[in-house]
Amino acid sequence: MDSIPPSHFTLFLTCLLPLIFPSGVLATSFTFVNRCEYTVWPGILANAGSPRLDTTGFELPKDTTRSFQAPTGWSGRFWGRTGCIFDGSGSGSCLTGDCGSGKVECGGFGAAPPATLAEFTLGTTGGQDFYDVSLVDGYNLPMIVEGTGGSGVCASTGCTSDLNVQCPAELRVEDGSACKSACEAFGSPEYCCSGAYSSPATCKPSFYSQLFKAACPRSYSYAYDDATSTFTCAGADYTITFCPSSPSQKSSRDMTPMNPTITPGSGTGVVATGTGYGYTDPGSMSRTGSGEAVLGDGSYLAGLAMGNSARTLPFSALIFISGCFLLFLCFL
Repeated sequence: MDSIPPSHFTLFLTCLLPLIFPSGVLATSFTFVNRCEYTVWPGILANAGSPRLDTTGFELPKDTTRSFQAPTGWSGRFWGRTGCIFDGSGSGSCLTGDCGSGKVECGGFGAAPPATLAEFTLGTTGGQDFYDVSLVDGYNLPMIVEGTGGSGVCASTGCTSDLNVQCPAELRVEDGSACKSACEAFGSPEYCCSGAYSSPATCKPSFYSQLFKAACPRSYSYAYDDATSTFTCAGADYTITFCPSSPSQKSSRDMTPMNPTITPGSGTGVVATGTGYGYTDPGSMSRTGSGEAVLGDGSYLAGLAMGNSARTLPFSALIFISGCFLLFLCFL
């Protein structure tokens, strides 16, 4: 058998190397869409151990989009800041969701509550992504998350209701621009899932969290609201839409309300009843009082980065691999 010409071997390695070292190409694309009637300034906070993305905060005018990529193993959160005023140098602050950096870029600072949060952990156990939309830190604007191109249930989640209109007086921010969580408003351990209430057995849904859950059945309403609030997908790209007044057909189907039943009181009533949620159980999980989900082994979900896990190869990648292999055989 003749030896393989160096040029042919180089071509084969060019095909093979991205498969051996996939982190450079198997990234997740995030696209932000602003359908609000005003400008939104998204903020981005990577969790400990996750790399900083292309930006930590930016301006997103009405009816515009912006996309960027995150590597496998990345985990962190996104939110929308509103009512921002920045000068020509980029210095300023925001009315809601302000990150305290004094800049358009948040630079490692998180959102001041109340703020609607989208939380992600990419490529965790079995190559799955975990994601949720959380109202644990309160609410400032509608938001949905939609996954495309992935495998699994990949259900849409989020909150399309205007909770600022429905917000109880005792939770409402003075100017009506946001709605506090009961934990922020009252600071009581039973609302914050802290102290003697720091476990799923002792921290139950409150009257206020049930109001949030009734309005936004797929969002986290309190720290241990896992069963109907955390979703999974493998190898997907994600769109985060602010003020989704006209949800896509997929999100409309995925986010059908569950006819929730609210039980007033401080804690043990039924949050919601119904079926057809399309939820895939990611395993034994809980959420800390700070609003981070935890896997059964104690590792953070949407908390600490979980690298070194393979993502599912898309079909196009399999075609690419096959083509390279056949090309190599032709040169033998």
